[in-house]
Amino acid sequence: QVQLVESGGGLVQPGGSLRLSCAASGFTFSMYAMSWYRQAPGKERELVAHITSADNTNYADSVKGRFTIARDNAKNTVYLQMNSLKPEDTAVYYCKAGLLYAHYWGQGTQVTVSS
Repeated sequence: QVQLVESGGGLVQPGGSLRLSCAASGFTFSMYAMSWYRQAPGKERELVAHITSADNTNYADSVKGRFTIARDNAKNTVYLQMNSLKPEDTAVYYCKAGLLYAHYWGQGTQVTVSS
């Protein structure tokens, strides 16, 4: 069955870095666009970064220049490198796979940015 398993979250100080990973299985990973979303307490889930099957990327304005999304089709994994983290980046981060009408979500990983 389809699985998306996020890892790499945790507690980090402002200005620090984290790398999130999302390991996929149960579908043809290379054909799917992959995205990272986040949801902070009391807020709606928002798109953070997106990468197409052709490796085209786009980012939310709030993370441009600080976050980088990348994929490794050989490992069926998508990454989110997060640098210069701010307290407002605190949220649960979710991985999503999408192709036409098929969408799959991971269970999320908590990122907390605090001193």
